[in-house]
Amino acid sequence: MSKKLTIFLENYEKSNMLRMHMPGHKGKSLIKKLSPAYAWDITEISGADSLFEADGILKHAEQETAQIYQVPATCWSAGGSTLCIQAMLAQMKLENRMIIAARTVHRAFLNSCILLDLPVKWVFPVSGGIIGGNYLLQDFEKALQEITKPACIYLTSPDYLGNIQDIAGLAKICKKYQAKLLVDNAHGTHLAFLKKNQHPIALGADMCCDSAHKTLPALTGGAFLHMKNPDNLNLIKQHMQMFGSTSPSYLIMQSLETCTEWLATQGKEQIQICAERVEKLKQKLAKKYLFIGNDSMHLTLQVNGILMSEILRKNYQIECEYADKTCLVLLLSPMMTEEDFARLEFACMNCEVIPAESVPELPLPLKQIYSMRESAFAPWEMIHLEQAEGRICATVQVPCPPAVPIVVSGEYLTKDWLEIMKFYHLEKIAVMRE
Repeated sequence: MSKKLTIFLENYEKSNMLRMHMPGHKGKSLIKKLSPAYAWDITEISGADSLFEADGILKHAEQETAQIYQVPATCWSAGGSTLCIQAMLAQMKLENRMIIAARTVHRAFLNSCILLDLPVKWVFPVSGGIIGGNYLLQDFEKALQEITKPACIYLTSPDYLGNIQDIAGLAKICKKYQAKLLVDNAHGTHLAFLKKNQHPIALGADMCCDSAHKTLPALTGGAFLHMKNPDNLNLIKQHMQMFGSTSPSYLIMQSLETCTEWLATQGKEQIQICAERVEKLKQKLAKKYLFIGNDSMHLTLQVNGILMSEILRKNYQIECEYADKTCLVLLLSPMMTEEDFARLEFACMNCEVIPAESVPELPLPLKQIYSMRESAFAPWEMIHLEQAEGRICATVQVPCPPAVPIVVSGEYLTKDWLEIMKFYHLEKIAVMRE
């Protein structure tokens, strides 16, 4: 890989140029340790290219990323997978497609649909719960059969708990009905580099987003948007500039270039080594724990995660990715050393197993009273869940992690769904004013 962006930033730092442009820090940090990073934090100056209109070093870097992932086209994002999701859904609106979505989506999807005024037909998991569940292919096919206009299927895979859905099976169904398949692959950036390529595009998806920062060595906010049809590249760029900052971070983009170079040289091997270490760790921990999910970078233990996470933090200096009363999520990475794995194994083997509570069964789907956009932008008030039965959900406010909406804007709130919200320690909800 040519590292053109990295070379440009390095040369600009050495040039002793008087920076009469943004940003205002002028390459100098108030914190001495961060000074090297600030020196490379620039804007779209001459020669640096412009991400959403890329025709120079950034275009070249995106093309090299596509080659590494063996996909027809890739766009970089310095706005995380959120920006990629917005762009994918904007393309679906342009194509006038109905959205069929698996309910275990990230709030970025929900907010994108609200901004674009896209109605959604939901498919619910048959097991696993609302945070991370498992789906039946026939449920998606049934949803497609009920729609007379062009459609697309959207789902998260891997989900927050590490469940990977049958992307290849869904791709076949979509092809049968001339539907598009979009995948939130934010947690699966590594899937293309396992011994068997499990990346959504390789399995037949039309578009997917990858958060490089989640399982690969990139800065927070670095993501890729991959697409099967390269003819859509310019349109996707237009959609991204509609939602994204006009000043995308060059530090994030440089980290994407370095990450891509790492993938091209040693990354694939390191990912496979990590996957093998994870599998060996699971085999050892299986004497003590039950697992959730099948992704190679998720270690999701079926325990009371709230209590176990406190023990790991206090006694073993281990901070987990996510915890609730049903599970504990430990997110792994090829940047972990053999010593890191040994430390994690020691902690898990010596930690008391605190039984998990059962995942709440999902009640009947809620009734959509108003469109998501209408209710999200309506006057609202924040009330306790005990007062919310019979009210209409307004804007959705769920913490990240896991940022999975339990109820969505415009739905009529029933007692059983409010009980699920309480189970996940939510106390208040925004509802439309009466």
